[in-house]
Amino acid sequence: MSGAVPKISLGDLSQYRVAIISASWHEQICANLIAGARKALDSAKIKPEPVIYVPGSFELPLAAQLALDSGFDAAVVLGVVLKGETPHFDYVCQGVTQGIMEVSLSRTKPIGFGVLTVDTVEQAIARSGVVGSKESKGYDSAIAALELLRVKHEFSDRFSK
Repeated sequence: MSGAVPKISLGDLSQYRVAIISASWHEQICANLIAGARKALDSAKIKPEPVIYVPGSFELPLAAQLALDSGFDAAVVLGVVLKGETPHFDYVCQGVTQGIMEVSLSRTKPIGFGVLTVDTVEQAIARSGVVGSKESKGYDSAIAALELLRVKHEFSDRFSK
């Protein structure tokens, strides 16, 4: 999917609150992901909130649930899971992905998934949005959450009785 990101024009979404939640591992890569997410929120005129930090990517689903339950309209989760020599990678990736999906569906609120699941640090850097990287998954995941937020409210406006 590299290089095939659709152009999405969001407009003014300043009435919404969006939580950015980041894992603490791979601090510099996550900082780049956060910068990309903030850039997306800024383009939609959404006031920045303090970033919520959790120890690792496995903790992102619960933190997203807590944020959404406390009044946020959407969340963007960011992290890096680097493949190692044990099955730990597979379990963490599966748990984070399934957990985020369950929270999003059970709360009917969008969550942008910006968790990089990579074989090498170089692959993570190439997707982190740092100058010269080929992708900005922090930005892309925030845009996805914002677009779903817009779609959710469009459905509500058009089809609610």
